Amino acid sequence: MVGFKQTLCALLLMAFAGVTVAQNNTNSPYTRYGYGDLVNQNFGNSKAMGGIAFGLRDGSQINPLNPASYTAIDSLTFLFEGGASLQNSNISDGSVKLNVKNSSFDYIAMQFRLHRRVAMSIGLLPFSNVGYNVSQSYSETSTSPAYTKQLLGDGGLHQLYAGLGVKVLNNLSIGANVSYFWGDITRSLTMLYPNTSSSYSFVRQNAVSVSDYKLDFGAQYTQDFGKKHSVTIGAVYSPKHNLNNDVTVTTQASTTVSNELDATLGLPNSFGVGVTYNYNRQLTVGVDYSLQKWADVNYKGDDVDNDMHETYTYCDRHKISMGAEYIPNLIGRSYLAHIKYRLGAYYTTPYYKVNGEKASREYGVTAGFGLPVPRSRSILSISGQFVRVKGLETNMVNENIFRVSIGLTFNE
Repeated sequence: MVGFKQTLCALLLMAFAGVTVAQNNTNSPYTRYGYGDLVNQNFGNSKAMGGIAFGLRDGSQINPLNPASYTAIDSLTFLFEGGASLQNSNISDGSVKLNVKNSSFDYIAMQFRLHRRVAMSIGLLPFSNVGYNVSQSYSETSTSPAYTKQLLGDGGLHQLYAGLGVKVLNNLSIGANVSYFWGDITRSLTMLYPNTSSSYSFVRQNAVSVSDYKLDFGAQYTQDFGKKHSVTIGAVYSPKHNLNNDVTVTTQASTTVSNELDATLGLPNSFGVGVTYNYNRQLTVGVDYSLQKWADVNYKGDDVDNDMHETYTYCDRHKISMGAEYIPNLIGRSYLAHIKYRLGAYYTTPYYKVNGEKASREYGVTAGFGLPVPRSRSILSISGQFVRVKGLETNMVNENIFRVSIGLTFNE
């Protein structure tokens, strides 16, 4: 049974999450496109291991990216986990440089056994973040007065999931997450003519609201080789479907006019496969590959920077991750011997296009620790991530991001 202490802790952290979920967690100009920056929904251990998750099977930490992993928890364990991040970003387009700092809520979840072969997890995850403020001034010409053009955006999408994992055989588990998927994204264009009688000559705002469901399925198969060696193969799938949404465009000039638009937003078919090798419960090494078929999804909506009702195309998103975790001594008396040392790296391509072309590439390296909390089975996970977003054209934006993430897993 879940005790009073765990329930109270869950309620307090859920309240905290409700406040932080509305934060502006990014300042990237690339979030102007599509749903913004897609969040890597990894928990504390996975973040420091390059984001591997599909074949990761650890009964002491939660892994919602493959719901089949829930069955790794033992019958007497209740897990409660929450995490947050701080990041410093240096953004440059070759002529202008910008430094910004952000904080973000990463995740909050709990996991427990329902039956010796069935386990359940419930949690709250961000899906995407939008946050940018881009402006450019133009000098007076013979045909146009001086003006400033400003593009603003904020918001994001979130998911509240409930998932089950079932052990169908001793070495085979399957699972599924069902999520309530929602969020609001607001983008605006402001044209300011400072030398005219009106300070704000033109404002155009595009507000998107989403409320729907999301499904995720997973499987894991573990094969032991002797007493010390094992390999786990994991696979995940999320089906494509269109989202229930509302889009409102408000134009403010001499008068204010609001219109509801018929817009189509969707989620793609997503596939993932991962393999992890474990030696004597001390060393874990893994690699993941995922494919999101965004090229098959059209975003039909309104661009605040254009008077037209536009249809945008995406491109498929690929991601490769690799990582490792090492524990020096499972039964040693030294505290340092029980620390989990983690390392990883990943490479991913964007799902959005800029002016009809692929925009950037993203590279990341990660490292961190899993620190045992004294006199308990709880774990404090600390990780550092360095991310490089490289524009593919000379006039596109480059980003260098350093992110520190902290996650705490209560293990009762």
